[in-house]
Amino acid sequence: MTSPVRLGILAAVIALVLDQATKMWLLFGFELARKGLVSITPFFDLVLAWNTGISYGWFSDQGPVGQAVMLAFKAVAIVVLAIWMSRSTTRLATIGLGLIIGGAVGNAIDRVAYGAVVDFALFHVQIAGKTYSWYVFNLADAAIVVGVAALLYDSFFGVPAAKAP
Repeated sequence: MTSPVRLGILAAVIALVLDQATKMWLLFGFELARKGLVSITPFFDLVLAWNTGISYGWFSDQGPVGQAVMLAFKAVAIVVLAIWMSRSTTRLATIGLGLIIGGAVGNAIDRVAYGAVVDFALFHVQIAGKTYSWYVFNLADAAIVVGVAALLYDSFFGVPAAKAP
C-alpha cells in the first residue's frame, strides 16, 4: 500500500510536470504569443497573459524587489506546506497539499524563468449581448484550487481527529 506522503509527492510531481509541459508547448510549440487569442469553444479561449502579480494580478507593479519578496514568501510557504504534508494522516489532505505544492512550484518556476507567471486559459459566457470573463489562469492555478477544495472537503467531511482527553 502506498503511504499518504508518497501520494502527495506524486500529486505534486504530476501537477508540476503537466503545468510546465503545457506552458512550454503553448509558448514554444503552439506559439500562442504569435497567434493571439485562439477560440476553442464558445465559452473557452486560449490567450497568453503574463501575470507579474499574485492571484488576480494583485501587486503586479512591485518591480524586481517585489518579485524577489514574493518568490521568497512562496518558498517559505512551500516548505511549510511540505512539512504539513509530511505530517498529514489522510490521503485526501496529503494529495490536496501535494497539488498545492506542485502548482506553487510551477508558478514559481515561471517567475524565475520569465519574470511572470504564464497564464493562458480563459473561460467566458455571453449573456444578453455582454461578455463576462473569468480571470486568465493556468494548470498550476487549477491544481492549487483543487488542492484547497480537497483540504476543505477533508476538514469538513473527513475522519474526525481523535479528541484529547
